Amino acid sequence: MPDYAAQAGEILRKVRSDRPVVHNVTNYVVMNSTANVLLAMGASPIMAHAPEELEELIRIAGSVVINIGTLSAGWVPSMTRAAELCSIARKPYVLDPVGAGATQLRTETAAEIIRWAVPAAIRGNASEILALSAQGGTTRGVDSVHAVDAAIDAAKELALTHGTVVAATGERDYVTNGEEALIVTGGHQLMEYVTGTGCAASVVTAAFIAVAPDPLIASAAGLAYFGLAGEKAAAAAQAPGSFWVKLLDALYEITPEELAERARIAKA
Repeated sequence: MPDYAAQAGEILRKVRSDRPVVHNVTNYVVMNSTANVLLAMGASPIMAHAPEELEELIRIAGSVVINIGTLSAGWVPSMTRAAELCSIARKPYVLDPVGAGATQLRTETAAEIIRWAVPAAIRGNASEILALSAQGGTTRGVDSVHAVDAAIDAAKELALTHGTVVAATGERDYVTNGEEALIVTGGHQLMEYVTGTGCAASVVTAAFIAVAPDPLIASAAGLAYFGLAGEKAAAAAQAPGSFWVKLLDALYEITPEELAERARIAKA
């Protein structure tokens, strides 16, 4: 059986050595916080959505994140164009379909982005994954109203339909390419009390995908790393404000050796 934890450690080592550029077409709420997450882990962030510079920026990026969190009509062309350019330049991108299922605009925009170009991975909560699948589903704002187990079949179907990796994240993370599936455990409930932790999980995933050939393993490894950071932060913090600071510290402090020892990734 593959040693997934050891692979996670090696991918983190490569992130630290390569310092991949991760270009984010993302929402206003998390631009600062996810940029700091990428810096803390050893990657290099770009936060930009102007269509006039997308081609040049994507050319130098190792991976791209498209996040629909603060969606408006003016941003949709930038997002679809970014997906198209990723396909042309053969750069992997991660789609974070924030709030898919909450409104028709969000659900249809996420589906449209996928139609332009298939992402290397889709990372969302269980309700968002259900909303993008043939099963359909609704959610409450950006919060999931479903447990991850309820989205397993939807994640498999979505992955097989589009030929991508789907990561449904929550109390545990289910990561699948439709044929293989991995379960990642970790994290802490304090993550629910800080905005943008899901978005942060997406950028971590993108950084791992930028330097690893298999998006299934890279996605699971990135989520294991982020979950471990959450556990370490919670051990040193008592409330959401201090937790976020400690989370950044943990992302910076976790070594490849520690991740290889403590990552909890198993076959589903």
